[in-house]
Amino acid sequence: MKYNDNAKNDLTALSKGAFLISQDAGQTNIMTIAWGAIGNIWGKPVFIALVRKSRFTHELINNSNEFTVTIPHEDMSEALALCGTKSGREMDKMEFLGLKTVPSKEIKTPTLDCKGTHYECMVLYKTDMKPSELDELTKERWYGDNDFHTVYFAEIVNTTEK
Repeated sequence: MKYNDNAKNDLTALSKGAFLISQDAGQTNIMTIAWGAIGNIWGKPVFIALVRKSRFTHELINNSNEFTVTIPHEDMSEALALCGTKSGREMDKMEFLGLKTVPSKEIKTPTLDCKGTHYECMVLYKTDMKPSELDELTKERWYGDNDFHTVYFAEIVNTTEK
């Protein structure tokens, strides 16, 4: 499947919530994302994901340089809510929710086992947001706690739909 076959629908669904899985040194974590982009940069299909520095996922991605994103094609609102409010440092969210994973085809990080579009991503470039370069209205609305994101530009090395 090409990365952009469902891009328009997936970007609409992303704003309602998707799952990002990261893994390093035997630790796997799942979190909810609702911001991101799918495109073509440096001649490669790319998923752009934003992860706050305070998140457990941030540490895992920085160590492994890979992650998977699942855009669910079924109602998973309860799982999305929990994965967006609980930390993987404090609980195994996948075990608690009964979520399963399957091996990815191109990377070590697993993919969520559910109906959806699944992106396997290898980090090409990352950059920390610079608060001084962010417009004031956005900073006030989204970063009152000064917990800024790292922006990951990751090559989509495989896309599957289930």
